Amino acid sequence: MNEHLRTALELAMAGVPVLPLRAGKVPLGNCPVCAMNGCGGRPNMKTPGPCRCPRPCHAWAAATTNPDVLTSRAWTLAWVQASAIAYHPGGAGLTVVDLDDADAVAWARESLPPTRTVLTTRGEHWIYLGPMRSANAVRPGVDIKSLMQYARWLGPGTGTVAPLPDAVRALVGTEETTPARGEVVSSSPARATWDVRVASGCRHTEKYVRTGLERGLAMVRARTESGAASQAFGVAQFLAKQHAQCPGPCGLDALGQDVIAAAVSVGVPAPYAARAVANGLGADAGRAA
Repeated sequence: MNEHLRTALELAMAGVPVLPLRAGKVPLGNCPVCAMNGCGGRPNMKTPGPCRCPRPCHAWAAATTNPDVLTSRAWTLAWVQASAIAYHPGGAGLTVVDLDDADAVAWARESLPPTRTVLTTRGEHWIYLGPMRSANAVRPGVDIKSLMQYARWLGPGTGTVAPLPDAVRALVGTEETTPARGEVVSSSPARATWDVRVASGCRHTEKYVRTGLERGLAMVRARTESGAASQAFGVAQFLAKQHAQCPGPCGLDALGQDVIAAAVSVGVPAPYAARAVANGLGADAGRAA
């Protein structure tokens, strides 16, 4: 029994589905029957198929916690060839925020709640409790790996695993609904506009509030490719923190409508934008409405 198989069995006992990776951090190629999905695919794939191949074909879809499969003759050659181990985060009830460089790590430290962290060759994996849809390039240097995806096993990491936050879910909400060029997903909803009359309990000047709002709106509008919903969440959270010590009301709901409109203008569907902003405004329990 080689080291990779030994580690794989330990992970499987903990309920983590695993599979071998060959050189280049990629799964072993499919067998001749499964090549080019000629078998129809496995039952747990996005398009369910009848494949019952005993080999580790179809990458993440073959990941398993069954020790009899892991030590079977069909998998023996795979472990001999393996250069690393992968696991299926979604199958273990987890989500991995894959931060690919220093800028992505810096963004996560400013925008996401702390959780268990695993160092990678170029950045970090942030592990959250709870599965979700996977997506690549949700923002520069950031991939989401959970359901129907695999991540390389690089050790248990450090820190306590935190529940999957809405800020991470919002990243994929934007990615999966980004319109093609020339298409419109939704139009801006009717909204209330902020002015000083709805902020009778605010401790800040109108100029201060409007300056902060315009800067935030510019950040959202700049996310024309991806990440606008996440940026809207961050802007709403920032606005809420600005007014946390005000007796209120501060008209935050009206400010939030402006942020929603900015997100919709760059392709975020109104329901996703509204949810991201509502979560951001509510992130600070002491906010002044």
